[in-house]
Amino acid sequence: MTTSPTATHARHLLTTALGFGAEFRPGQLEAIEALVDRRSRLLVVQATGWGKSVVYFVATKLLREQGHGPTVLISPLLSLMRDQIRMAERLGVRALTLNSSNTDEWPEIERAVADDRCDILLVSPERLGNERFETGVLPSIRGGIGLLVVDEAHCVSDWGHDFRPDYRRIIRVVRRLPPNVPVLATTATANDRVIEDVVDQLGNLEVLRGPLARRSLRLQSIHLADQAERLAWLRLHVPELPGSGIVYCLTVADCARVSRWLQSKGIDVAAYYGALENEERRRLEEKLLGNEVKALVATVALGMGFDKPDLGFVVHFQRPGSLVAYYQQIGRAGRAVDDAIAVLLNGREDDEIHDYFVSTAFPGEAALRQVLGIVEADPGVKLKGIEAKLNVKRSRLGQCLTFLQVDQAIYRESGGYFRTPTAWVPDVDRWAGVTERRRAELERMRALSESRECLMRLVTAELDDPAAAPCGRCANCAGEIVPTSVEPSAVGEAIEFLRRSHRPIEPRKQGIPAEARGEEGRALSIWGDAGWGDLVRRGKYEDAHFHDDLVAGVAAMIGSWRPAPTPAWVAAVPSLRHPELVPDFAHRVASALGLPYVAALVKRRETEPQKTRENSEQQAANVRDAFAVVGTAPAGPVLLIDDVVDSRWTFAECTRVLRVAGVEAVFPVALAEAGAAWRDSS
Repeated sequence: MTTSPTATHARHLLTTALGFGAEFRPGQLEAIEALVDRRSRLLVVQATGWGKSVVYFVATKLLREQGHGPTVLISPLLSLMRDQIRMAERLGVRALTLNSSNTDEWPEIERAVADDRCDILLVSPERLGNERFETGVLPSIRGGIGLLVVDEAHCVSDWGHDFRPDYRRIIRVVRRLPPNVPVLATTATANDRVIEDVVDQLGNLEVLRGPLARRSLRLQSIHLADQAERLAWLRLHVPELPGSGIVYCLTVADCARVSRWLQSKGIDVAAYYGALENEERRRLEEKLLGNEVKALVATVALGMGFDKPDLGFVVHFQRPGSLVAYYQQIGRAGRAVDDAIAVLLNGREDDEIHDYFVSTAFPGEAALRQVLGIVEADPGVKLKGIEAKLNVKRSRLGQCLTFLQVDQAIYRESGGYFRTPTAWVPDVDRWAGVTERRRAELERMRALSESRECLMRLVTAELDDPAAAPCGRCANCAGEIVPTSVEPSAVGEAIEFLRRSHRPIEPRKQGIPAEARGEEGRALSIWGDAGWGDLVRRGKYEDAHFHDDLVAGVAAMIGSWRPAPTPAWVAAVPSLRHPELVPDFAHRVASALGLPYVAALVKRRETEPQKTRENSEQQAANVRDAFAVVGTAPAGPVLLIDDVVDSRWTFAECTRVLRVAGVEAVFPVALAEAGAAWRDSS
């Protein structure tokens, strides 16, 4: 047993924090000694739940006692920061964080850092691009940084499953550190390629690596045809799973839908995703930690670093994008229990969602050059100004701006963007290589879902774990863990639920006077889903006619919705490409509702399909003045029907001309909402 003074003191700190009998796991003490005694620069690759945070908190305490400066910890998620602060408190480490949820506390935190009243400062990688932080906070650290920690270090590598361009900012920080400042990079999800890239990016790191298999986890893959079958499976079997857990979904829309379904069946769950208010996310985390809910239905926003030692299960509603991402997510379960279950549900739409994610992972050379050209030609241009000039999604523009800032080709000041003198050459070959590799990772994830080999061995082998071996516990090794079948009656209930999962259509407001705006509307479905969405798709592109069942579905939706003031008539959004499709459907809906149908609108000019317009400025310009009222429209409230709603600008423009013509209120109605499943994955 190691008996150095550092080891003795470290063990004392551990028992003080965690109680008598607490012991370091294999490799933890060795890492602490390397950081404290040798000022080493390490990349620690250890299994999820191994306890990487113990290493950097104990090392921080020891280094601070020796008179060194505070630790700066770069951490990717707010939930991770909250967990880490709780751990720090148990070890007597003064931890503070600068993040988007506590801006009112920044002045006091900055004073605490300058006054040396902070032992560890937690920041996101995005903070490194903030001028106030880079030129004010970092230089104010008394004695300089004592230890730099890069948590979830695979994010540095664009070969990693969760590459984040802002992580590249860390490279400049590392290169500016004096050589005697220790660095600790940690991850559980790095294969040989990612390890090599992280070492190359961050400098000469010593790699400490342990076995990655989790003995407590029992894995099973279940293929179900569509969302209705998966919803039925969740309803039947989540209540039977041990303890409390997480149900992972690929999209925010699915989180909301799955949680509503389970709640409707009396199962205590809640939806969790990145767009929730910080206080709500914290409240939900505490409910899960306290076993007050059966599960959180979550995106990857509840991922890296969330620590509930007794989490009993993880269910994937859809396949993750890679075996590495899968390993990271199932690693939330079974940290301090002997038996935990990870169930992988998968079905037909998974590939479509992932194809979208992969195809949008990099902005592309053309978009980057266009953005750079606009910044060069118009110094100080703001985001909205760039949007007006480029047919590029706002999310893609943000991605371009981040890439160019990280590459030091542009900088941001007072909300505007400016060119730097730095030459810029796009790394096109690398992007193509990463995209190709990610498609290969998707294929291997698909292969795992269908494989009869040991599932844990496949996962750990993907991470190049030298200790990868059959686990003897997964469904392929030991037999079925949970039932794979679903009752037809439960599937039927799920289909009916999907058919009642109507989507709100929020009215556009930007640049539209209040007196010309529409009311909140409704969409019957999400394009292509297992409720109505697939029938909508067939009607639009195969049959050129919408089925009478959709007429009944829309009529029932309007009946349950009860828009007020009560609509007095029905109109259709006109089209020059398919002049009869929507009017015919709207006429039949009007008959079902006992209302008159009025062909009140005409399209004055052809427009590009809105799905080809990539941002709000372009979408609005595409339909501006494209519609007009024919004759005199009835003054009463109207249901305005279209087949698919995407940007909402077509509805907004049609509504504007109707309101200007004297129509009291306009309620948009669509058969399907396009792309809702893929707009937000956090």
